[in-house]
Amino acid sequence: MFNEITGGVCAAQGFKAGGVHCGVKATSSPDKNDLAMILSEKECTAAGVYTLNRVKAAPIYVTMDHLEDGTAWGIVANSGNANACCPGSHENAEAMCAAAAQATGREAADFAVCSTGVIGQTINIGAIQAGMPALAASLSDDGSDLAAAAIMTTDTVKKELAVSFSVGGREVRLGAIAKGSGMIHPNMGTMLCFITTDCAITLELLEDALRDTAQKTFNRVTVDGDTSTNDTCVILANGMAGNPLIEWKDEGYAAFKEALDHVCRQLARSIAGDGEGAGKLVTCRITGARSEESAERLAKAVVGSSLVKAAMCGADANWGRVMAAMGYSKAPFRPEHVDISFASEAGSVLVCRQGDGVPFDEAKATEILSQKEAVIAVNLNEGDDSAECWGCDLTAEYVRINGDYRS
Repeated sequence: MFNEITGGVCAAQGFKAGGVHCGVKATSSPDKNDLAMILSEKECTAAGVYTLNRVKAAPIYVTMDHLEDGTAWGIVANSGNANACCPGSHENAEAMCAAAAQATGREAADFAVCSTGVIGQTINIGAIQAGMPALAASLSDDGSDLAAAAIMTTDTVKKELAVSFSVGGREVRLGAIAKGSGMIHPNMGTMLCFITTDCAITLELLEDALRDTAQKTFNRVTVDGDTSTNDTCVILANGMAGNPLIEWKDEGYAAFKEALDHVCRQLARSIAGDGEGAGKLVTCRITGARSEESAERLAKAVVGSSLVKAAMCGADANWGRVMAAMGYSKAPFRPEHVDISFASEAGSVLVCRQGDGVPFDEAKATEILSQKEAVIAVNLNEGDDSAECWGCDLTAEYVRINGDYRS
């Protein structure tokens, strides 16, 4: 059992965060933070998951190296430039960590480093180095908002959440910030997520929990079918809650995992709903499946379909596009058993039963699909497993944003 609380990545004991504008992108507004830091008072157990894109940005390799021993003290990140596929990228990622270390009295290897923005352009490392002292000075117990704003690119809203729960009779807190709006696709997307917790947990179980949670949350989001070079999710656990060390998959681990799942699921939904140019969050919920794996594959195909996304934009109950997307997903199912409904806060309408269309109220369906969140509910009527994936509608605004992204 957990409760949502305020504080983001500063909700857990011993964590400070901050963000400043340093001018990573020359054309960016001075009101837009573009450099962020999270720092713990104590050394943390640390784990990460990364993009499955074969092309990985330099900060990912540096972070992998720095977290190889399973420890870290903080995270430094910038928006405005991906520091990917450009001259000096690895050296500049290391230089970011060195600058963070100098400004905080730590070591360069104590930091994970992340970047997000335009690919292929050399990062303005001079601006980052010059801005690092001000960034360190901005660190505070309530600086999560500043850090969350600093990692935004085309995001329209900050993504931040924290919860509290109990382990061994002690209150434990877990918080996170994330960014993601475009170039989002399972495995993962142009997303960054930084998670902090004061829970005492072994590295092995922290890694297990993060991998499993990421697979069932961030890897179930798609906005546009593009997988980025920079996707990173890092979790830091400093143990300052004083709970009995979680070293087995017992009740304490279950409580930790439930909290982590909730936070990441909500952030994943927020990323999907804030897709570039999006008008609505689209959820595909598959039930009655033979396996969770097949349900996930079907749901991903539906929310990833350009035709389904376009239909959602127009509030058009074109369920045939849903069935077609399922058909090319390569997941096993029997079309003649499928029921499909559209649902939202405006109600629910059945549009397909046992693989065939049924009469339905078109006006009611349009009202249902015109809400800010629409659900495509599919019952395969074949088993007991289920999965949910999240995406958004496809709008003309998406094309406009990405048509001049570099400028």
